[in-house]
Order: sequence, then structure tokens, then C-alpha cells
Amino acid sequence: MKSLFDAVRIGDIDLSNRIVMAPLTRNRALPGNVPGPLTVEYYRQRASAGLIVTEASPINPMAHGYLDTPGIHSAEQVAGWRKVTDAVHAAGGRIVIQLWHVGRISHTSLLPDGVAPVSSTDRPATGAKTFTRDGFVPVSTPRALRDDELPGIVADYRRAARLAIEAGFDGVEVHAANNYLLEQFLRDSVNDRSGPYGGSIENRARLLLEVMEAVCDEIGAARTGIRLSPLTSGNGTPRDSDPQALYNHVVDRLAPLGLAYIHVIEGETGGKREPADLAKPFDFAALRSRFPGAWMVNNGYTRELALQTVAEGMADLVAFGKAFISNPDLVRRLRDDAPLTPPRIDRFYGGGAEGYTDYPTLDSEAVA
Repeated sequence: MKSLFDAVRIGDIDLSNRIVMAPLTRNRALPGNVPGPLTVEYYRQRASAGLIVTEASPINPMAHGYLDTPGIHSAEQVAGWRKVTDAVHAAGGRIVIQLWHVGRISHTSLLPDGVAPVSSTDRPATGAKTFTRDGFVPVSTPRALRDDELPGIVADYRRAARLAIEAGFDGVEVHAANNYLLEQFLRDSVNDRSGPYGGSIENRARLLLEVMEAVCDEIGAARTGIRLSPLTSGNGTPRDSDPQALYNHVVDRLAPLGLAYIHVIEGETGGKREPADLAKPFDFAALRSRFPGAWMVNNGYTRELALQTVAEGMADLVAFGKAFISNPDLVRRLRDDAPLTPPRIDRFYGGGAEGYTDYPTLDSEAVA
């Protein structure tokens, strides 16, 4: 019987356990959106995770949508991330970077020359907000990308993957969840295009699959993962009209690539695992059966549920988010069934060391 604490190999990456630190936006990059010393320490402290997935990192200047998020598109950013990966590896950990393009979830004040965000559509994400120097503000109205611009988007994902390997990462996770750019193309609730990237499920999935094929070609499928969120309706974006059919198709097309893993958010990101407003239940087990590689699950997992899920073979890896923010030694706490420190929600986004690198470990609590 598999255990949450067993070592496992996913693709070309050897993990010491099956506990994953989920990507968590913390908004503490230095000028130029460069990871700084605090970021190095933050990830070093959490290196006992079997795998760290970094905070989402924009692939080009137009991919940014939140203040002070570290990118992966400049030499300075690569150098900053190299210090992070060196520290995590020295502590015995493994780390991949999450590649991000926010699409329409952005604001003109965060983009070059104050231009509009880009998306599959020119419709704004009604009700969505983003984090700027003026705090949380409504997102700006986007412009729809032209079909002839999409190869450039694919090329930027490819380049970001190459830069990630140069920065010392063990691999990458493509962010195709939480209603950012790639999911804006996937969902018929947002994608109102005609032509090769709109209309049918096959067309709406085209950009995502082109990105995945390019990234796999650049760094190898065995160092590439992807994050999906079939039921998340946040960021002013309704669900697709038929999420089961859409994501079954996506996973069917991803399966032959030989990815290291698929990372699935079950239910609403950061919310209910089984949203009450679903017309019919989503069959995550059926989705998992379509993929032969490692399956990572996420959203509201307790210690007991994580242990059971891995033991029963329903997943290979379990990702924890907020618990890792306030428990840098989460793996030990889960193994020992020790109490967890609650996070300081008012320190999630922006700031300095407080609520970032100053959380106690079991050892430091014992000394105190």
C-alpha cells in the first residue's frame, strides 16, 4: 500500500515524499519582478516537501497581472531564481516553476506602456479584481488576441521553459487553471472566437495543446507538468457549459505526451470541493483514468484525506497550499500528526518577512 510519505519518481524527477507545496502568489518580488533574498529563504525553509511548485511566474511582460510577481522572462529574473533553486537543492528539495500568463486578469497599470490586457475575448472579467499599487482594483477591459499573435504566445512559453532550466529548476508546471489565459481559451463561457481557436472543444483546446507540445519539445515531457481546474469559477469567469467533455478531451490529448504529472484542482480553487451549483457531479475519477502518468490532487486536503487518497491509489501526489504558508515543516507535522500553525491572512500578499519567512517550526517552538 502506498504512503503519503513514500519516495516516488515522476517523469525524470525523484521526490522524497508525495507531499507537494502548491503554487502560492505572495507578491514579494524586487523591482524588475526579480526574486530576492526573502524569496530564497522562503522556499529553502520548505524544501522538505517532496516537490515545490513555485508561485505562478509570468512568461513575458504582458503576462503580468498582479503587483510584484516574479517573472521568468529576463536575465535578472533567471539569476534571482537560480539562487532559489540552489538553496532548495542544497537543502535536499526538488522544485519546478509554474509558467503563467494571466490574460484578461490584469490591469493597464501593470503592463508595458499601460496597454490593455490580452485574452481570447474583448469582454472584461466582470467582478474580478487584481492587486496593484493602489490595492485591489477591478481588472481592465482586454483586447482579443489575433490568431496570428498566438504563435508568439506559444514561443514565449517555450522560451520561459528553457529559461527555467537555465535557472536550475527540475522542471516546469504550465498554469492552465484558475481562469487565466489558457483557460480563457478553453472555456466557451469566455472564448467567443470563430476560426481555428474558437467554437468546438477541439479548437478551444488548440492553444493549450500547442503550448504543451512546445514546452515538451524544449525541455522534455518528463520535466513538464500542467495544472487544470475544471470547476473553478473565480476571476469573473463562469464554468464551461460541459466541463466533463472539455476536460476529458484535454486529458485525452495530453496523455500521449508523456508528461511528468497532471495537477488537478478538485472543486473551486480555495473553496468547496463539491460546488453546490453544479448541474451534475464532475467525475474526477474518470478524468484520472484517462492519464497514465502521475496524478496530483489539490484543494482542501486534510491529513486524513491525503493519507487515504494515496493509500487507495486515487492519486500519486497531494498538494497543500495555505498549510505550507504557515508551516514550513509541514511534511514533518503531517508525519507526526502535529498541530498546524494557522496562517496570517493579512500577510498573504505583499510586505516583508512577517507572515512570509517568520513562521515557527516544531524545533523552534520547542526551544521557545
